[in-house]
Amino acid sequence: MVRNTRPASAPDANLLSDLLKWAKEFGADAADALYVNGESISVAQRLGKREKLESSEGRDLGLRVFVGKRQAFVSSTDFAPGSLRELASRAVDMARAVPEDPVCGLAPEELLAHSWPDLDLDDKTRPTARKLIAMASEAEDEARAVKGVTNSEGAEAGWGRTSVMLAASNGFSGGYRRSGFSLSCSVLGGEGTGMERDYEWTSAVHLEDLMSAAKVGRNAGKFVVRRLNPRKAQSARVPVIYDRRVSGGLIGHLAGAINGRAVARGTSFLKDKMGERVFAEGIRILDNPLRKRGLGSRPFDAEGLATSRRAVIDDGVLTTWLLDLAAARQLNLKPTGHASRGVSGPPSPTTSNFYLEKGKLSVKELIGDIKSGLYITDMIGFGVNGVTGDYSRGASGFWIENGELAWPVSGITVAGNLKDMFLNMTAANDLEFKSSTNAPTVRIEGLTVAGS
Repeated sequence: MVRNTRPASAPDANLLSDLLKWAKEFGADAADALYVNGESISVAQRLGKREKLESSEGRDLGLRVFVGKRQAFVSSTDFAPGSLRELASRAVDMARAVPEDPVCGLAPEELLAHSWPDLDLDDKTRPTARKLIAMASEAEDEARAVKGVTNSEGAEAGWGRTSVMLAASNGFSGGYRRSGFSLSCSVLGGEGTGMERDYEWTSAVHLEDLMSAAKVGRNAGKFVVRRLNPRKAQSARVPVIYDRRVSGGLIGHLAGAINGRAVARGTSFLKDKMGERVFAEGIRILDNPLRKRGLGSRPFDAEGLATSRRAVIDDGVLTTWLLDLAAARQLNLKPTGHASRGVSGPPSPTTSNFYLEKGKLSVKELIGDIKSGLYITDMIGFGVNGVTGDYSRGASGFWIENGELAWPVSGITVAGNLKDMFLNMTAANDLEFKSSTNAPTVRIEGLTVAGS
């Protein structure tokens, strides 16, 4: 375990300490201050020509103050001591004028994180624009070299680093840095009205963990060529396979449904399901903020609480909500360390590294007994009702016949209800960590597929 340390790009810790002191002097009962410094480089090219080269850096400071059960938020990019004193004064005046919020307030000392493991979230490498351009160029060249690719929407590469520092009048002080690299490529195949589009992408905290540029390009080309000459599907009720490129969206809907704020408002279709089976037996879904090099990892949450690995779904049973302090107080529960926030607003619960554990079957085995069904590789629209669980989204992919991908299909709609879909889900064994929310390929029985 390591003691809290100040990121290299963070301000002098005395600055945050002074800001909290001034807030107390002006009449605040408690306060916290959040500093965020971000820097990034982004490049893009299309058809071998550079289309974008951007570099940016910015820093922001946010102050939250409490006067009794009232709170207010202010933010600034001006770090002059005189300006920050004025910021603190204005924040306290605002807090006195707003309505009371019975669930606001800082965490008690016993809930605070005091030390945390090194999560290896900062690749010290700062790539040059030339390096990023070379990556984008290689990806697009490889994609365009695939037979059947006829045009390109381009390739993009990017790098960023964010430094975070949080201090509060309850005694918490900590900071960390996170780097990030990304590469994507999108190309088209076919001609005229028969053109199709597809893509590949990769992202990682460390450069060495990115998929190679050549593979990104080859995959993008391969994916689009196999989609050429799609057919329309007949309306039917069939098993549906969600490729791992889109299956993460399903557990993203779960994350929204177990968000403590939605549960407290009564606007979640799982609001009464704590401790009950909501997924098929054997399904396990975890939130792990302490995963090394994880794209969603964080050593502490935005309220200074310790974070921990949790199985939110264990053998199909819902075990917990995602709770920040306010949601926990509303529900008379303990917070779970899931608070996230920006410099100008209140915290809210969010996932970290949220993923469905891999199953035992290969993708081939998952498909093998399907006489007629759908394999989805791309989804369109956001037709999901978080209150009822009703689900209806546009999709494209491949029709399955006798356990094999038979032909590409497009212009179809998949409909069901998430409560039934979760209970009829089977996971394959091909889990990859490409973002902060991930799932392997999954199979769901009995969805309604409608052709257009």
